Amino acid sequence: MTASRPTVREVDLAEGVALAREGYRVIDVREPAEWDAGHVAGAISVPLGDLPARIAEVAPDPDLPLLVHCAVGERSGRAAAWLAERGHRNVVNLRAPIAGWTAAGGAWEAPRTDLTARERRRYARQLLVPEIGPVGQRALREARVLIVGAGGLGSPAAMYLAAAGVGRIGLVDDDVVDESNLHRQVLHASDRVGARKVDSAELTLRGINPALELVKHDERLTEANAERLVAGYDVIVDGTDSLETRYLINDAAVRLRRPVVHGSVHRWDGQVTTFAPGGPCYRCLHPVPPPSELAPDCAVAGVVGVVPGIVGMLQATEALKLVLSTGETLAGRLLVVDALGATFDEIRVARDPACPACGDGER
Repeated sequence: MTASRPTVREVDLAEGVALAREGYRVIDVREPAEWDAGHVAGAISVPLGDLPARIAEVAPDPDLPLLVHCAVGERSGRAAAWLAERGHRNVVNLRAPIAGWTAAGGAWEAPRTDLTARERRRYARQLLVPEIGPVGQRALREARVLIVGAGGLGSPAAMYLAAAGVGRIGLVDDDVVDESNLHRQVLHASDRVGARKVDSAELTLRGINPALELVKHDERLTEANAERLVAGYDVIVDGTDSLETRYLINDAAVRLRRPVVHGSVHRWDGQVTTFAPGGPCYRCLHPVPPPSELAPDCAVAGVVGVVPGIVGMLQATEALKLVLSTGETLAGRLLVVDALGATFDEIRVARDPACPACGDGER
């Protein structure tokens, strides 16, 4: 005999509003664009495809009362059934058009559409750029960018993204500031040696843009937390010098269909590219990790401080284009920087149909 599937309770708008008032956690499984157009006050945005990776974050207790909704109840019905099958005992699906939530007396958060006077002053020169303007500036304000590594690459990337008006930046780093960092990691300062890098970064970034929402992830990105970290953001900036971490970022981003802006440096040289959903990905470029002696980190090989500055700013540029959906990104192209020779070269990168991450067999 096959076990019967758990039955999920379904409610209409009036009962849904009542449950939200009683303290049910409201989970919105619509896509980000739907959420941005307006959402239930206090709800948590977890697009349906992200639910498996984020469930431990949004509903760690199987007894937590959950009210799940989408636009009309179909996607949320699948999400609620999935949760019930995994032991969540108090899951309710809203089987009704969410457009009627306010008419039923529910609290609603409208999208922030207009720029404030302060934003218009701050971004006055940027607003003049045809590819940005007020619409693009609002998109930057609503954007969520994860930067892995608060070091040589993450420093300029974070500073320029904060200055441009990116609303939420997540910073992943479990290290502390060392004096040897200071010639290239411009987020940090001499009086912060020994401080947590995420705390030091916060001081700098809040000085650049007090309106920034900085999420400090004082942890190392690992196989156990990679999907959880990646799932909460729209664009990932890879500023790590660890080969293992690069593969973990890539694989999680491929599964969750998030673009990754990759950068690496070595002495006077640097590389930048963007891995977009659909490939090519990092494993297409490097199917297997090279021997450690051929890819030493900067602690072994050394690096000139300005080089990660150049590469990190190029990464910030790529991230901005991805958020704004404008221009031509480096997807499928590897930009090679030779600072000593003052040259930029380009190498084409093709998707490998046999790639274990993004290849045809994985679709």
